[in-house]
Amino acid sequence: MRPTGALHLGHYHGALKNWVRLQSEMECFYFVADWHALTTHYEDREVVERNVYEMVIDWLAAGLDPEQCTLFLQSRLPEHAELFTLLAMGTPLSWLERVPTYKDQQQQLKDKDLSTYGFLGYPLLQAADILIYRANYVPVGEDQASHVELTREAARRFNDLYGRRSDDKERVAALLAAWPKEDARYLNSMAKKRQELGDETILAKLPGFLTKFPDLTEDDKALLTSFVSGKGKAVLVEPQVLLTQASKLPGLDGRKMSKSYGNSIAIREDAASIEKKVREMPTDPARVKRSDKGDPAKCPVWQFHLVYSDKARQQWVTEGCTSAGIGCIECKKTVSDAILIEQQPMLARAKPYVDNPNVVREIVDAGCTRARKVAQDTMYDVRTAIGLNY
Repeated sequence: MRPTGALHLGHYHGALKNWVRLQSEMECFYFVADWHALTTHYEDREVVERNVYEMVIDWLAAGLDPEQCTLFLQSRLPEHAELFTLLAMGTPLSWLERVPTYKDQQQQLKDKDLSTYGFLGYPLLQAADILIYRANYVPVGEDQASHVELTREAARRFNDLYGRRSDDKERVAALLAAWPKEDARYLNSMAKKRQELGDETILAKLPGFLTKFPDLTEDDKALLTSFVSGKGKAVLVEPQVLLTQASKLPGLDGRKMSKSYGNSIAIREDAASIEKKVREMPTDPARVKRSDKGDPAKCPVWQFHLVYSDKARQQWVTEGCTSAGIGCIECKKTVSDAILIEQQPMLARAKPYVDNPNVVREIVDAGCTRARKVAQDTMYDVRTAIGLNY
């Protein structure tokens, strides 16, 4: 996440709740994307610096546990920038220009000059962030799926450019020469079926077949997989989209919740401010007077009820609004009450870190050390593939 301000309830319901669940199911890396923040806030460095550790506190408040996941700062790992640079050498410009959010953000944030290389290239930096940890999955919503697809394309192009070596054929021949003839013939037949007949089931069978040869190194296995598939060796892993089962919480005005739009509620916002913001939310334009009947589908407050209210409460709102049986202030009060109830355990988790900020820095320092070890291992393989390990 980019540290461009206090995290809001849209972040919590759209991503953080899912992050908390995933940390107990997989090895997870969560980082403060401070370089990404500069793609739109390059003139406001104070904003980025001020919000880095505050955002980590919001993560901890939401329930992320540094004992279960790795929390770190992007800018503390120069390997991210190095992989971004190397990927950029072979990435077509048109791939970046077609990313849906590129033109959309330029339209939405007209007060900022986003005609920069950094903004155009941020999806590729995002790809480097993912690929450097050889991630199998990226937890995103459908609106971010195009970014993961670009990441897959970048990995595929890198593997095809650099996953082959001039002596690959000789190396494969040497391996097969040491095998029983029937096994060598079988592997060649697998390659033919995969490349000439397009049999996609072959690659699924290959790992099981290779277990017959326990002396094969991981590099040998990758080489043989490349031989059978007809593609470059997988130096970088193509990640899959892990669509989040997240609640869609819009902003107070019905648009996407965003600090930039001024329509958000912060995770640790004070109670009086939350109550005031909810009380002043726009409602169905047809309800000018208390006695006017309304339509919940035309009211931004209803979207909050879909997240915070149970079926019984939603039924009460629907019946009361369409019959003018309840007023808008009464309807909104149940929303602000629900938000405050949800907020209490988060405030309790945040308090020790607010009181002692050094603990947060220690958590981040430890996470940076763990993450950098993984990043350095990947970059060794990347440099070797390109031929930069001289």
